[in-house]
Amino acid sequence: MSPSLAPFVVKIGGSTLGAEDTTLDDIVALQRGGQPVVVVHGGGAMITEWLDRLQVPSEFVDGLRATSPAALEVVIAVLRGVINTQLVAALQQRGGRAVGLSGVDGGTVLAERYDARLGLVGRITGVDVTALHALLAAGVTPVVAPIALEPPAQPLNVNADTVAGELARALHARGLVFLTDVDGLLDGSGALLPQLDAISAAALRADGTIGGGMIPKVEAGLRAAEHRTTTHIVNGRAPGSLRRIAAGEALGTRIDA
Repeated sequence: MSPSLAPFVVKIGGSTLGAEDTTLDDIVALQRGGQPVVVVHGGGAMITEWLDRLQVPSEFVDGLRATSPAALEVVIAVLRGVINTQLVAALQQRGGRAVGLSGVDGGTVLAERYDARLGLVGRITGVDVTALHALLAAGVTPVVAPIALEPPAQPLNVNADTVAGELARALHARGLVFLTDVDGLLDGSGALLPQLDAISAAALRADGTIGGGMIPKVEAGLRAAEHRTTTHIVNGRAPGSLRRIAAGEALGTRIDA
């Protein structure tokens, strides 16, 4: 059974969940108003902190965290154990209904290893949103940790932005929202770029305007746009950002086909 209203897929990161942040309140308000939401979260900063604390070696290759078997245990513990549980508890504290899961649960996100230098890092090969549809139909907000399954039984570390994009695409989401710590995609002079499509994105990536952590967000947005899902990259620390997007307000950078 699918929800009667297409969900928003919202990707949140640790840098946006400060004391003044209203994102979790916004999610609960949307849920109460009948608007389903799927949450995808990251957790890179806490993973780094715990790897350092446990003295597990870690390195980055082309901007991605290489993941050894020992590092993967920490990644899973932090993402699925600590952050996911904290987010579910915080949503329920606010009166929401939420269930935590990872991409491994129900085979929701499948992936494969693709670069020996990266170890247990996955490239997404498919998604199955059956479990998400069931939760949404029950009035529950799924909170998804970015861990994927390489069949038959190997968990893999995957990029949270990419997970959000693939889930939005498969769910034919009403919108995909990346809550960041900046106002959106900025040009070379620091001015906000209000809109983006595949052609302009290619040009901006070629000249270096789109780089670093914005690359997977833009790529995910363009993938979702192929299924007519509009993406918004907005400042999650601005009060009411998510509710304002849901109400149709123009915020941040919008990505369309």
